[in-house]
Amino acid sequence: MLLNKSEFLFNRAQQFIPGGVNSPARAFKSVGGIPVFFKKAKGSIITDEDGNEFIDYVGSWGPMILGHAYPPVVKAVQDASFNSTSFGAPTEIEIQMAELVQRMVPNIEKVRMVNSGTEACMSAVRVARGYTGKEKIIKFEGNYHGHGDAFLIKAGSGALTLGQPSSPGVTKGTAKDTLNADYNDLTSVEKLLKKNKDNVAAIILEPVAGNMGCIPPEPGFLEGLRKLCDEHETVLIFDEVMTGFRLARGGAQERFDVWADLVTFGKIIGGGLPVGAFGGKEEIMNVVAPVGPVYQAGTLSGNPLAMSAGLAQLGALEKHPEIYVELEEKTEYLQKRLRLLLYEHEIDFDMHRVGSMVSIFFTSESVKDFKTANTTDQEFFRVFFHEMLKRGIYLPPSPFESWFLGNSLTYEMLDKTIAAADEALGVTKLKVNE
Repeated sequence: MLLNKSEFLFNRAQQFIPGGVNSPARAFKSVGGIPVFFKKAKGSIITDEDGNEFIDYVGSWGPMILGHAYPPVVKAVQDASFNSTSFGAPTEIEIQMAELVQRMVPNIEKVRMVNSGTEACMSAVRVARGYTGKEKIIKFEGNYHGHGDAFLIKAGSGALTLGQPSSPGVTKGTAKDTLNADYNDLTSVEKLLKKNKDNVAAIILEPVAGNMGCIPPEPGFLEGLRKLCDEHETVLIFDEVMTGFRLARGGAQERFDVWADLVTFGKIIGGGLPVGAFGGKEEIMNVVAPVGPVYQAGTLSGNPLAMSAGLAQLGALEKHPEIYVELEEKTEYLQKRLRLLLYEHEIDFDMHRVGSMVSIFFTSESVKDFKTANTTDQEFFRVFFHEMLKRGIYLPPSPFESWFLGNSLTYEMLDKTIAAADEALGVTKLKVNE
């Protein structure tokens, strides 16, 4: 039997790479089958190694808000590479990037560039501990902040997909200092703060959950956290690796008008290159070395290629705020028509959308947290995913991941997606009920 190129490459990859992938989210563990190996992309069309084209709703897990191979980003990277791919020394473009971030997110008084969202979140927590002198942190079940030890206690995203809410290798001491609350439940947070009085350095959360599917904060939840942090002298950290510069110029903070003490960024801020950042109030950021005693460093932090890509992408978003309006309208168009299809096919579902992030949960429950997200019918999603893939639609290969739309999507592409979903839902319903 002849193998397609993805099958051939996956077999080859497994000989040299754990599981054949460099990130578990790519492994198709949740949906089964062979992960698709891609060769190129342009706009919202992504092409695999066999030349098959797909309409893309992953967008490299978020950064491709303007589409793949966005010409100004490509040109910026090409131009920067002629000077050098790295200096390991200060450059002017790092200042330009910091200034741009501050203009778009006005409560960011100082920002430190790093190399990933994981690194940004790890650093922000360390800074919060150093600033407050306290040891414990509160996170939320199903939220994912990267693979730092403290974040792998009842995590979302890849850990949730693999059925591993915790990870071997995380020490008991780390677990002891990580307190888990229920997303959208202020009472659970209050209990933890009272039980650990004067020893909670930070509360960290995704202001809009994206790693157990897209789940918005309920009215008053973010405002309540802000109030609790003020009362308990605890640092409020928003993980905006997904939502930053996507939900609005100022991210979720602007959209919900709730402002954190520290914010972490990734994805969009690098235009698709490896990058992250954390920033916030000057008095907090001034504990970071070399000004303060909290050590954080990175040889490739502020890498000129990543800074150039990010500057080109954020610059376009700043210059053209209408992009957010267009993208919101496209995502709402898709959401409304998918809802109609799900009703027509008499399928139990709950569907959430915030800006250009959207998720479908195949459940009769109202999804608002980790527990209710887990009621989604994973078998139904598995079949639906592959039926959509057959029809040229590339969705996130997990029921616990948000879809990310890019403004390069056309209404023709959206209509093709809706038509594919109509067919796929009918076939999925028959197969699952056999």
